[in-house]
Amino acid sequence: MTITRRRALLAGAALSVSLIATACGSPGDGGQGAAPAQSTSATDQEAALNAGGTITVWAWEPTLKQVVTGFQAKYPKVKVNLVNAGTGDDQYTALQNAIKAGSGVPDVAQIEYYALPQFALSKSVTDLTPFGADKLEGTFTPGPWNSVRSGTGIYGLPMDSGPMALFYNKDVFDKHDIKVPETWEEYIEAARKLHKADPKAYITSDTGDAGFTTSMIWQAGGKPYQVDGTKVAIDFADEGTRKFTAAWQQLISEKLLAPINGWSDEWYKGLGDGTIATLVIGAWMPANFESGVKAASGKWRVAPMPQWESGGKATSENGGSSLAVPEASANKALAYAFMKYAGVDEGVQTRLDAGAFPATTAHLNAAEFKDKKFPYFGDQQVNQVLAEAAAQVVPGWSYLPYQVYANSVFNDSVGKAYISSTTLDDGLKAWQDASVKYGQEQGFSVQ
Repeated sequence: MTITRRRALLAGAALSVSLIATACGSPGDGGQGAAPAQSTSATDQEAALNAGGTITVWAWEPTLKQVVTGFQAKYPKVKVNLVNAGTGDDQYTALQNAIKAGSGVPDVAQIEYYALPQFALSKSVTDLTPFGADKLEGTFTPGPWNSVRSGTGIYGLPMDSGPMALFYNKDVFDKHDIKVPETWEEYIEAARKLHKADPKAYITSDTGDAGFTTSMIWQAGGKPYQVDGTKVAIDFADEGTRKFTAAWQQLISEKLLAPINGWSDEWYKGLGDGTIATLVIGAWMPANFESGVKAASGKWRVAPMPQWESGGKATSENGGSSLAVPEASANKALAYAFMKYAGVDEGVQTRLDAGAFPATTAHLNAAEFKDKKFPYFGDQQVNQVLAEAAAQVVPGWSYLPYQVYANSVFNDSVGKAYISSTTLDDGLKAWQDASVKYGQEQGFSVQ
């Protein structure tokens, strides 16, 4: 598996988020009660590290293996059991089942930003404010930091981020005299010019992806989800959403998108042979190119995400994960100390050296990071583009407190726009209706 497939792994069993089945009960009633109160100050955390103990971490991110090695070397009395309990939805289902059973819950869990609100609302993960997490404001870029906050609580520490950028095949663009698009209007024109010159080539591939769609709406200034605790409003008729659908519908209607599923063998082949000429995707993508599209080394470059208005500088997030402490953890001080090591302290550089993209402003702004040359991308200083994108994420985005479920039914509604006469607008309305219905069934007040 490549370094990360955050947005490709959204399908799978949906999690139930019934407000009745929250983590408010006691272990004896079949629910997962809160662990006994534990000391949380920095002094308490240091004392816990010196005393030692064992924590279990559920995560699929490969670079955490090196982080665990470094952490245990620094704190030899602490043992970290790193467990891959599944990727994305598979792990979330396992985590929810453990919480309900009242046993087998890890001390730390990797949870993607889009899924974290679900666990925060049900009180399944710990508010990290008493541990000093509130003092980390400014440590992280705005997108990831906002994604781990809910109300006055902080429910995870950002591990990485996915500000979006345009990855493009320079050889293909040069061959057909295509200018790197700075706006979405120019992107659509580039799609037409490329496909006319070579009917086997497409500007990009897209068969319907919830994460990509919401990220595009986010960049356009859309705010289809408004969340206030258990009160939810969903509106896919807002201005930002309309900007996206008006543009993307042209690509669908004119058959300018390769009908190839992301992360498939055919997709990798298309990226390698030039028949898929661009990807608009998160900053975590370079390592995937290097490991999965080796044949195209030297051909690809990175540019800012196309804009909805000329001269704009807006982007959005696509993917990224936090580390969170389940409320049932009996080792919260050690768990938080590990998370801080991995997401704020020495572990960040360890992960960067292994190909991850940081969420910390200090690392993003470091000359060593920004000036790094990528041989795969023709020695381009790719991180300069990506770091700038991280500072330009449009504020104010919210995910549903049951986004895992919503994403799992995306292709039952919006996905039809790619294979039938259904329009994106109609598909999004159907997705909205399905999301409203599910939320009401789970006890939310949804409009």
